[in-house]
Amino acid sequence: MSSTFPNVSISTERLVLRPLDEDDVPAMAEMMNDEQIAAWTDVPQPFTENGARHWITAYAPAERAAGRGLDLAVTEFLTQRLVGIVQLTKTNWHLRSTELSYIIAPWARGEGYASEAALATAHWLFGDQKFERIELRTAAGNTASQQVAQKIGCISEGVLRNACIAHVRTADGTWTDTRTDFIVWSLLPEDLEGGDEQFADTGDFTSYSDWN
Repeated sequence: MSSTFPNVSISTERLVLRPLDEDDVPAMAEMMNDEQIAAWTDVPQPFTENGARHWITAYAPAERAAGRGLDLAVTEFLTQRLVGIVQLTKTNWHLRSTELSYIIAPWARGEGYASEAALATAHWLFGDQKFERIELRTAAGNTASQQVAQKIGCISEGVLRNACIAHVRTADGTWTDTRTDFIVWSLLPEDLEGGDEQFADTGDFTSYSDWN
């Protein structure tokens, strides 16, 4: 079996997940400068359009080509607006396992987009790609991300103590690192049944490989 992810488009009733392209640069740069994204991810701050362009044209293609992962733009089906990113990393092709993370733009939160995108990606991984395990790691204080993991049917496996670096604003407005715990979650093919019940109104998930 292949040890790299294909270029793929995954569609739900409301979303299209597709490869990032250079047209996404302005929206990606704007999204990544959000306070919550700065707090819970290692995205450089401030995040520039040059940084977005490097991610889209160099980093993401290299990660896919090396078999380490895949980055997908999450866009609204009707407006085609970029509302987030789903990222697969630390992929182990022998174990058929990968780590999934998600970032949602501040203007798109509260719509259930993170859960819908994550669940669609899980269906594709378990179905088309024959994966056996998806892992998520959420910072101990990131309750929004934990709610997404629970909503799609993930099982909490435990805590990695002091294993996460989050970021807080200092008095002078700059960011500083702070250590916290990681909560580890897993999703297996048999776990999807419960998640599917919660998303019965989102329609079928459709994937199209070799996206151009």
